[in-house]
Amino acid sequence: MLEGVGCARMRVREEGQLETAAIAPELSADGLTVALVLLSALLHASWNALAKASGDPLVNVAIVTGTGSLLTLPAVLLLPAPGPETWPWLAASGALHYGYQLSLVRAYRLGDLSQVYPIARGLAPLGVATLAAIWAAEALAPGQVVGLALASGAIMSLAGLRAAGPSTRGAVGMAIVTATWIGLYTFVDGSGVRSVGQPAIYMGWSFLLGSLPIVLTAVLVRGRSALPALRRNGPRALGGGVMATLGYVITLWAMSRTSMAVVASLRESSVLFAAILGTRMLGEPFGRRRQWAALLLVVGLVLVQIRAV
Repeated sequence: MLEGVGCARMRVREEGQLETAAIAPELSADGLTVALVLLSALLHASWNALAKASGDPLVNVAIVTGTGSLLTLPAVLLLPAPGPETWPWLAASGALHYGYQLSLVRAYRLGDLSQVYPIARGLAPLGVATLAAIWAAEALAPGQVVGLALASGAIMSLAGLRAAGPSTRGAVGMAIVTATWIGLYTFVDGSGVRSVGQPAIYMGWSFLLGSLPIVLTAVLVRGRSALPALRRNGPRALGGGVMATLGYVITLWAMSRTSMAVVASLRESSVLFAAILGTRMLGEPFGRRRQWAALLLVVGLVLVQIRAV
């Protein structure tokens, strides 16, 4: 499957000129794409802050993802069904999103937003860049390698903060697991959205398949006990669902037209937004060491998205 996607990236015209296939985007990002991906980063940090602030992250994440599937349902109902080359990507995406959602819920039960979020989101672009280089022929420039090294050092610093107790050590571990899921589903979705002529087709089905398992899990696990959380946090979770949906629609659209590593690294500038929200909204400590680590992480992620020309 991956080999088929790689072969489809370029085709040769009869005149002998190379023509980029529809699923193979340019590697550079224009100003509009950068601005929209940064907006996506802010939206993502915002809905995660709402999830952390809620009394029940499982119910909150289920509402957020369920809202996304409802908002994108018209794409499922009105647009053509995906072709056979897209269904394997969609199936993998649904499974990976479910693993991500479960680990995110657990991580937020154990740790602070301003610690869990930078580790989970900061590690993800490293995995995306590696997968994209191996499987999608998106090789890294020397400056991008430096950026990855800086980001890795910052993440190690964040992982060491407040790791004395078992709960914080568990939070770091779950944040790393969450980052693994993020890196995998970002690569899968980036490849899958390029396999269809209309990105909206993939978006609709991706949201639907990515929401059903976690919604069913919340219903089965919480049952009637979820009602107080629904009454207390339902409206905020719905707002978070709108933000999450818009943010990931922007991400999928961007990955359909530019490098996956570029989009992933730009989007993870959300770690600074999360740091601010964690301090302002949740009253979490954000000392000097955490400030410098978060800043270094963002610098590294920015370097990852700068390609030599």
